[in-house]
Formats: sequence, structure tokens, C-alpha cells
Amino acid sequence: MTAIEVGLLSILVVFILLFARMPVAYIMIVVGIMGYAYQVSTKAALSVAVSAMYYTFANYSFIVIPLFVWMGYIAFHSGISRRIYDATYKVMGSLPAGLALATIGACTAFGAICGSTTATAATMSAVALPEMNRYNYDRSLSTATIAASAILGVMIPPSVIFILYGIATGESIRQLFLAGIFPGILLMIVFMIVVYVQAVFNPELAPAGPKVKLLDKVKAVLGGGVEVILIFIAVIGGLFYGIFTPTEAGGVGAFATLIVALFRRQLSLNGLMDSMRDSVRLSAMIMFLVAGAVIYGRFLAVTGLPTALAQWAVALPFPPVAILVVILLIYLILGLFIDALALILLTVPIFYPVAIQLGFDPIWFGVIIVLALGMGVITPPVGANVYVVAGVDKETPVMTIFKGAWPFLLAIFVCIALLVVFPQIALFLPGYVQ
Repeated sequence: MTAIEVGLLSILVVFILLFARMPVAYIMIVVGIMGYAYQVSTKAALSVAVSAMYYTFANYSFIVIPLFVWMGYIAFHSGISRRIYDATYKVMGSLPAGLALATIGACTAFGAICGSTTATAATMSAVALPEMNRYNYDRSLSTATIAASAILGVMIPPSVIFILYGIATGESIRQLFLAGIFPGILLMIVFMIVVYVQAVFNPELAPAGPKVKLLDKVKAVLGGGVEVILIFIAVIGGLFYGIFTPTEAGGVGAFATLIVALFRRQLSLNGLMDSMRDSVRLSAMIMFLVAGAVIYGRFLAVTGLPTALAQWAVALPFPPVAILVVILLIYLILGLFIDALALILLTVPIFYPVAIQLGFDPIWFGVIIVLALGMGVITPPVGANVYVVAGVDKETPVMTIFKGAWPFLLAIFVCIALLVVFPQIALFLPGYVQ
């Protein structure tokens, strides 16, 4: 059996074990060690495993993960998310589908201080669903709006997915964060158009909320929006001007969010402890995923499969865009069954070399991949965001939420198409910090 055949067989084994519901991190670790031992030696495989584990948990650069995760959980436990929603609700609530539009805007703002799509979905479900139910919003539209808009939590920096992509590829996390800003805003606008059009053609789906005086709108924005803007400027502005590294930005963001929460006197001791506990739990899971991906990636590198796949893709008699479409379809299919965090670590070692060989900008490709991963969190049978929303709103069947998510899936396709045609949407800001 050739080395490439061993690599292909390992991929098959990985997916068989995934469908058997085994933990993804352990799958990549075990398959990676066994494959490396088969190709090189057992001693070398164990050495690679030990070094990968140590490198993952001892690397200073990886501290950015728990810092940004904690930043999001502080915001969740201190009620910052509710003030964000109240501000956007008073600004847009009186429009057709105003509460849904406010939810999309709030998810965008919350994404500026939370890098997790599932955390955004859980937070906004608790905050926005009671209001939309009170105004008799169609359950399919309201729940799907939250599930889809939570994708903005990983498009608007800081983003855990962008961090993992940067770690897996060696690309600049700072540039990835900057690259996600305009595409995130674009996705927000497209989502709003989708909801607004549905409400215009069928007003019963999303009745307009009560009108709010201009002075009350200004007070709401100043009371709930300014603090998020200041935190976002502190983190992204510092990165943009090179004042601090992404790791330092994580510390600044977590500290600023903590100060805001303490100043507001809405973070109890129990809330603080819960935020730390949740952050440790999620960060440990992500770290093990990264360690597993490093081990499995090194094994694939030994087989030469990524290089061979890249050379094969370049040699195909198709334009690069056609191959990109095939890659996106693969992500759409795999996203039906695999969690986004695991999927990016599992597939980037394979598709990243292909993208480079095809001449794609690696930062732009990272934004495209994050959007593609967004499709998986609202499509059955996995659809992590859908199950999070269903867990909060137990009266709405899961399939009802999936049914309402299809227009948002088409909106993601539109956003990807615009990025393919106009790549500068993603590359404009990173061009200033090269």
C-alpha cells in the first residue's frame, strides 16, 4: 500500500468513526498516531504526539483562545447581550419584521465581543425569542432568524473559527480578524433583506413592533451600544494599528468586558465563577481538537496526500472557481454531519494546499471557509445552532426551525458569490496591515 493510499484510508477510517459518534479529538489523535507509526515508526509517532500535545497547551500564542472565549462568557453572564438587544430593538423594532431585524443587528454586535456561534445562538434565544413570541411572530421565522444570525458571531471578530484557521495554516490571525469585518456586515445586510422581504410579502409572519421616540432610541444606543463599540474599537483598533498582538488583544478584550460588567454591577460572584468554568470547559475542548488536528495533520504530511491532492486539483481542466465550488459543496455535505470546530481542523490541512496551488489568497479563502462552515450550523441533521435554539424554545419542533432556515442558507450562497466576484470585500482592510 502506497503512502497516499494510506492517507486516503485514514480519511475513510476517520469518517467511519465520526459516524459512530466517537469524540473527534480522540479520533484524530488515535488515527494520526497509528498512521504515523505505520508510515515511520512507533517511536517517532509517540514523539510527534507528545510534542504536539505540549506545543498546543504550552504555546503562548494559543492563550488567545481562552481569552476570547472568556470575553464572550463574561458578556453572556453579565447581561451585556440583553442591553445590546434592547438598543437594536428600540432602533429597528417599529419596522416590518423589526424585532427580527433587531435580532440580526444584536447578533452582529454581540459577535464583536463573542467568538462562538453556539454561544450567540443561546444568548439571543433567551433574549429575543420572548419578545418575538409576544408580538406573534411566526415561530419558524423567529427561531430560524436567531439560528442563522448567530453565524455572525464567528464572522465578526473576534472569532474562534478564524483563530483555529490561523493556527492550522500559520496565517495572521490579525489579518483574518480584519478580513471578517466587511463580509460580516455584508452577511448581516443580506440576512436583513431576507427577513424584510418575507415580512413585506406576508406581514403576518413578522408584525411591526411599537414605535419608539427618537430620544428613547438615542438613550438606548448610548446605554447599550456604546460599551460594545468601545470594546470592539479597543480590540480591533489595537490590532489594526499594530499596538498589540492577537494574544494581547484577547487580554485587552476580556479585561475591558470585565470592567464594563463590574461597572454596571450586573456580574455577580456566581456569574463570574460560571463564566470561568464555562470558558475552561470550552477552551479545553478546543485545545484537544487543535492537538488532535496537529497530530493528524503531521501524519497526512508524511503520506504526501495534501500535496498530491493539490497537484491533482491544479491539473484538472477546470477553472479555479469551479474547483472552489466543489470544495464548498464538500463543506456543505460534511457540515451536515460534523461540528464546525472539528470540520475546520479536519479539512484545512487537505484543502489549504489546494487553495494555495490554485492561486487563491489564503486570507480570502479563510473567510470563504468560515462562511461555508456557517451553512452546516443551520442544516440537518447536525445543525448545532438549530438544536441550541430548540433547547431554549422547547415548544417549536426542530424541523420547523430547519424549514425556516433555508432562505438564510441561500443568503449565505449569495454572500459567498459576492466575495468570489469582489474579493476586495474581504481583503480591503488586511491590505493596510501587511
